[in-house]
Amino acid sequence: MLNPRSWRAWLARAAVVASALALPHAAMAAFSLTTRWDGGSASKVQYEVDTNAGLVLRVMAYDNGASTQSAGDISSLVYNGVQYQDPARGSQLNSGFDGLYSNVSAVSVSAEMLSSSGASTPASTAQNGALTGGAYIKITVTSNSGKGGLLKHYYLIKAGEPRVYMATYFTEEPDTLDMVRYIVRVPIGALSSGPPAGVPGGQTSAGTWPQDLRGTDTTVESGDVFGFSAGNALAGQTRSKHYANQRLKDWQYFGGRNSAGTVGLWLYRDGQEGGSGGPFYRSLLNQITTTTNELTYIVNYSEGQTEPFRLGVLNAYTLIFTDGSAPAAPDTSWFSVAGLQGYVPPSGRGGIAGVALTGTVAGNAYTVGFANDQAQYWASADLANRGFFKSTGMLPGAYTLTVYKNELAVYSTGVQVTAGSTASLNTIAIDGDPEATPALWRIGRWDGAPTELRNGAQVTTMHPSDVRLASWSPGAFTVGSSADTAFPAYLWRDVNSGQVVRFTLTSTQIKDATLRIGITTARANGRPSISVNTWSSDTPAASTQPTTRTLTVGTYRGNNTTYRFAIPASALVVGTNTLTINVAGGGSATGYLSPSFAVDAIDFVQ
Repeated sequence: MLNPRSWRAWLARAAVVASALALPHAAMAAFSLTTRWDGGSASKVQYEVDTNAGLVLRVMAYDNGASTQSAGDISSLVYNGVQYQDPARGSQLNSGFDGLYSNVSAVSVSAEMLSSSGASTPASTAQNGALTGGAYIKITVTSNSGKGGLLKHYYLIKAGEPRVYMATYFTEEPDTLDMVRYIVRVPIGALSSGPPAGVPGGQTSAGTWPQDLRGTDTTVESGDVFGFSAGNALAGQTRSKHYANQRLKDWQYFGGRNSAGTVGLWLYRDGQEGGSGGPFYRSLLNQITTTTNELTYIVNYSEGQTEPFRLGVLNAYTLIFTDGSAPAAPDTSWFSVAGLQGYVPPSGRGGIAGVALTGTVAGNAYTVGFANDQAQYWASADLANRGFFKSTGMLPGAYTLTVYKNELAVYSTGVQVTAGSTASLNTIAIDGDPEATPALWRIGRWDGAPTELRNGAQVTTMHPSDVRLASWSPGAFTVGSSADTAFPAYLWRDVNSGQVVRFTLTSTQIKDATLRIGITTARANGRPSISVNTWSSDTPAASTQPTTRTLTVGTYRGNNTTYRFAIPASALVVGTNTLTINVAGGGSATGYLSPSFAVDAIDFVQ
């Protein structure tokens, strides 16, 4: 018979065992790949992976007839005994692998264990059949379009790491949603907080997250921008998944944390060589609701897009669990033995280095971008070292090199990348900066962004109607006394068209002049037309811009365009002159969706 102390010890051990048994498919405490049959049916297979690092996940290998949980989805994600997968809907590519292509729902899923050298052992076909002893596990999801296109998505797990490496390769763009994105759906109780400040969707100084929809009770725009009604302490503020964004070049990861801050779940990006939109592209990344915290990794996205999608590139990204701290950069060198379609090893890549830039303007950051039909890359220029830049790990081929002053292209040329080498470029002399042309007066900076203008630094994280913003109709701007922050970053036909600028000329300045208005994007063919005193310009042609919403969903990024208006001397007077900037455009949309554009800079040149 047990004594009281032994009895209590036995009860304690029994409680631990019972708790473990109560967890969903508790860890086997060994790196393993196990085949599970749902409902005991051999036609309903799920592959279960125990990482031997506290993380156990399942991937469905059968189609249950609904996109909410179907073949290729992560159906379970248990970390240290806590379920991080929404039970109502799987984590999946787009809205489910079975709906990527029109009229095609067939999806195949295979699993295998790999040795450190890449030798493969297929998953067992038996109920509860398990593989152990390997170094890596690869689960491959394959979808074929009716036009012959192929998409392969890989789940890759390395022994002893609480990470799910993922890679997506496709030869045809999925056409049902016109995008490639992976959504991780986490129960809100497990991941109740957004990320800290400094990362996309980071916490604001008020302790809120711009993508947190909890408590919103009104729809502001299009079913994806929401607000708080009168009587709420946050009345007039706006929230949307679109406002969890940053320029692509400014972030490496995003995610969220549990309420105690002791668990972090993050998505870490690769170099985005197969993405589209360039280094300054912005898109939604995260949405927090009353039921889930959704992490969305964008490979490519149609909203605010400025260039065609890229195909035939392996796009890698990693889901990482931490103790709440920021994730370390994942090492993907072992992909070389994983047999991934589209993988190009370091030996098959090259680079470009430039010794210096001349013609730079102090106070501006410079980025050097490289782009062709297959890939995109960028590197920051080190102005403390004469503008030196270097881009490595590039796919071979011919590229257009573009130097950006902040986000404004100021130089372009062609370059060639050769596998196994880094090409060196001579000093680049910037020759396309509008600021190099002297102006009698200038509003804003020629840098491809409206951030120095009124509300320009805030509108990427809130709707233009948000009460936290200053009025979009600040009254006349007076050159020489008004600050740049007195000129609105955005102009709409229905909101603040007719913006007045007053400037003074002397008798020697009464001569032909050019007014330049730079814009960064436009909506509904929005573009400026002007009048100076009693003279009016013709309405110029619309620029080429994204066809989707931009200004209201957290981005001013489009195609930078400069409008030039030739003003005759006869239109000018000695003393005060009045310039009126109107918004031209068509369509029936009203308010903040009416024809509009974002302002880069405005100047008066003679």
